[in-house]
Amino acid sequence: MGPVRLEAITWERLGDLLAERLLDLKPDDGSPWPRIAFDGAPAARPGELAHRVSEALRIRGRSSLVVGTEGFLRPASLRLEDGHQDVEAYYDGWFDTSALWREVFGPLEAGGNGRVLPDLWDPATDRATRSSSVQLPPGGLLLLHGPLLLRHWFPFDLSVHVLLSPGALRRRTPEAEHWTLPAFERYENEVDPGATADVLVRADDPRRPAWNG
Repeated sequence: MGPVRLEAITWERLGDLLAERLLDLKPDDGSPWPRIAFDGAPAARPGELAHRVSEALRIRGRSSLVVGTEGFLRPASLRLEDGHQDVEAYYDGWFDTSALWREVFGPLEAGGNGRVLPDLWDPATDRATRSSSVQLPPGGLLLLHGPLLLRHWFPFDLSVHVLLSPGALRRRTPEAEHWTLPAFERYENEVDPGATADVLVRADDPRRPAWNG
């Protein structure tokens, strides 16, 4: 990734500015539902930013639905087939991308019905959640957060990558999850999410991020 000029900002102001930017976003494929990625390692907490933006949109009179990929994990018998700390499985097989296409992105295509399943699998119980679909009205936004999102060719209309430096990522990742760090190094090398995303947020300082908006 080449040099990127970043502006220091507060999280509150960042949420407001992203919400303002999303108000005028129109999907290129004719869908009435903009689809936004909040991409980042769990330690970068992209879900917190997604929820902050959702609240800022609500204040502005726009509906949104926050969905986390942790609700679309594959069953433990599949994702842990090669062991509890298999980096290749984490990179390629932990998340049920087919279910995300079917239950989240499919209903939001042009001509879709807008009924999105917010989650499918509970990792704590390793059972189906049996959640009901949520009706997203025309103009409502999907805010999908999770790791490794930008390598699946999902039809995002705008993507936000929350970046941690390698040192910050290691410090803020629980030691029991350090085995996942090579997956994020591979993601950086193969996808370069900081350059691929439309918006880059550097979150090394948890109190004051910087972004390229």
